[in-house]
Amino acid sequence: MNILLAAVGGQGAVLASRILGKMAQNSGLDVKVSEVHGMSQRGGSVVTYVRFGEKIHSPIIEKGTADMILAFEMLEGARYVEWLKPGGTLITSSQRIDPMPVITGTAQYPEDLEERIHALPIHYKVIDALTYAREAGNPKTVNVVLIGALASTTDIEQEKWHTAIKESVPEKLAGINLKAFKLGFEMSHLKKSNGENDEI
Repeated sequence: MNILLAAVGGQGAVLASRILGKMAQNSGLDVKVSEVHGMSQRGGSVVTYVRFGEKIHSPIIEKGTADMILAFEMLEGARYVEWLKPGGTLITSSQRIDPMPVITGTAQYPEDLEERIHALPIHYKVIDALTYAREAGNPKTVNVVLIGALASTTDIEQEKWHTAIKESVPEKLAGINLKAFKLGFEMSHLKKSNGENDEI
């Protein structure tokens, strides 16, 4: 499984990749995690690769080979769609965070991002993850809401995800994060893009 996480600094992509890695390790799989591009300061673009399977030799995901993109912000997800393999899956938060060129007025935020995604030969799901994170009790749990949505597309037992979350967050925050995971997991089925809108 090749998963690319695309986020803005401060959204918790590192924690999300840690949860994915823990889950895979606890499942007896080989795991490679690599932050391949990004700025550590809040607001910068961050991209992380997570690869797991029986034997993983490289942490790098080449263009056109990702099974899934988990995007914490829609524009960040759109930047990396070409990394998806044909028929791959994009799960993205609907949250909009203006990048620096938009803030400075040198560029405009695309208003038709979902329409562009819809036209691609991929599976996709747009989630109001911020609202669900707030419902869970902390807006910072957007990352775990998205992990729950990702988990719902796999056949991996929920208990393995729960264990990975509890091993990755402080004990006092475990309950909120498990609730965020549950809300994300219970999202509706993915839509198939390219005009078909089929459930999968």
